[in-house]
Amino acid sequence: MKPDIPPTYGPVVFRDQTTGETFLTRSTLAGQADRLTSITWTDGATYPLVNADVTSASHPFYTGKAVVLDSAGQVQRFRRRYGKRGLDGNETDDGNSNTSHNHSKKGSSL
Repeated sequence: MKPDIPPTYGPVVFRDQTTGETFLTRSTLAGQADRLTSITWTDGATYPLVNADVTSASHPFYTGKAVVLDSAGQVQRFRRRYGKRGLDGNETDDGNSNTSHNHSKKGSSL
């Protein structure tokens, strides 16, 4: 393999901008240490610092805190348009249909 082809791979500290949690790992971003800010880790050594918007510390998939984002107001638009109609189209008090739905066909047996 030619020299200087593979990127530098070394220790880097990542900080989650949302939660502030930091963790030490290895990355090819260690090659850009001269352009990154540095941080002193718990072991007393100084490592390059990479600020990340989302990590496993703040992503809803990993935290279990799923948030429904409705920036365009689609849910409100749907409710305004269709109200609290049930499946049969009749208005209901609780958003459920007033009639029971029998999905079996006449004369068919299970």
